[in-house]
Amino acid sequence: MKKIGILGSGSWGMALAKLLADSGHSVEVWSVDFSDLEKQFDGSYIHKNLQNAIIPASVQLVGNLEALCKGKDMILVAVASVYVRETMRKASAFISSKQIVVSFSKGIENETNKTMSEIISEELGAGIDVVIMSGPSHAEEVALELPTTIIASCSNEQTAQIVQKTFSNHVLRVYTNTDTKGVELCGALKNIIALATGIATGLGYGDNAKAAIITRGLAEMQRLGACIGCKSETFFGLAGIGDLIVTATSKHSRNFRCGLLIGQGIPVGRATEIIGMAVEGLNALPAAIQIADTYQVDMPIIRSVQAVVTSHMTPMEAGRSLMSREMKSEQTRSIPYVETILDQRLKSNLKKNGEFGMKRVITYGTFDLLHYGHINLLKRAKALGDYLIVVISTDEFNWNEKHKKCYFTYEQRKALVEALRYVDLVIPENSWDQKRTDIHEYHVDTFVMGDDWKGKFDFLREEGAEVVYLPRTPEISSSQIKHDLNAAADVGESKTSHDDINTDPS
Repeated sequence: MKKIGILGSGSWGMALAKLLADSGHSVEVWSVDFSDLEKQFDGSYIHKNLQNAIIPASVQLVGNLEALCKGKDMILVAVASVYVRETMRKASAFISSKQIVVSFSKGIENETNKTMSEIISEELGAGIDVVIMSGPSHAEEVALELPTTIIASCSNEQTAQIVQKTFSNHVLRVYTNTDTKGVELCGALKNIIALATGIATGLGYGDNAKAAIITRGLAEMQRLGACIGCKSETFFGLAGIGDLIVTATSKHSRNFRCGLLIGQGIPVGRATEIIGMAVEGLNALPAAIQIADTYQVDMPIIRSVQAVVTSHMTPMEAGRSLMSREMKSEQTRSIPYVETILDQRLKSNLKKNGEFGMKRVITYGTFDLLHYGHINLLKRAKALGDYLIVVISTDEFNWNEKHKKCYFTYEQRKALVEALRYVDLVIPENSWDQKRTDIHEYHVDTFVMGDDWKGKFDFLREEGAEVVYLPRTPEISSSQIKHDLNAAADVGESKTSHDDINTDPS
């Protein structure tokens, strides 16, 4: 049993309280409107937005932030995105590094363009693990114990696994994901696409249009994610396409319902009043447009929603504008061309990523005969930041400078390392001298090597990078593997020769 405090008494806060209390955890809920909350639950324990679900009597209501936070194993953040910074600032004095903070809030802060995890970390300070929960999940269905699957995302996978175990039960299945940036971007942008599908439905468009908006909306989300270092598979998982489908089609989705009202001609302000709860897609729009402008990403659906919301277009005009755009192919460029363009844009985009608080880490190696020692090193390197660049020695560099020949070619070694989830980018190493230039061209914050190189690269601190030497896994090395394989081969050859000599020809 864990002691859990929940900040926020809206639909999500109370649905989570019910879920966790039913699983046997000790749960307390805080609300800024504590007196109103207390009156609402007086003798009934039925939330106004969860009419068919009864909150367990074991759930305690708390009006004091300090009482809510102190002594808890986990603190859950379930307030609207626009209130996350203020709430965490007030709670920061009562939260310690021994606690895990779990955020269910989705969005991007206007002006700063920071995600919820970045805001929480900024207000609480270093040393506190923040886990983001996202995926196709409506509070109304969770409260009714309908089967649901979601993501627990954190750069520290062990922390994510603790949250996974705490929340999982017979109706909620939790997966982990270390691409927190991608998970949070999906959680913010899918709400805007849901506004678009709602607007289309309000205009009387059919399922064809709705499916097109979802599909092309996902393409917009992925394009932006690629520019800020998110993993593409995140957009095709629960946090991406999963959450997008449910938000863009469900009667429970406040973003879809708000878009529906707007499409029917109801002014935006009045539509949000009718919904009566936070419409996160509207909150995320300004930041999404600013980020798209920063990275020069084509996002016609999201820009059309912005045009409608700001009254620069009517819903009908926006629909016609999208349909009359320049003709294109769905696969607009060949794969090699796209990879070349992405490589050209990568260096400048990594620099811009500083606006999102992204910390870049770089490490070097041959990575021949990839083994768990390599994986441990890369896992620890990734934990030092948000984006890991691995530089692999080319075959020519290995032969001419290191005087050794690899078992696998550079392309094979590159493919193996790229398959690891901790790695975001692989580039070639052609000379000893390129480390200085790599630090600047890829805007690296931390340079990492194994401790057998300790002291050899301290000069890179002069380039503005932190230099870290990580201990290697002592019981394994590529050289030892090759030695053991050669020894085994020699023994086998010797045994074969001996057997041949003693074989009875009859």
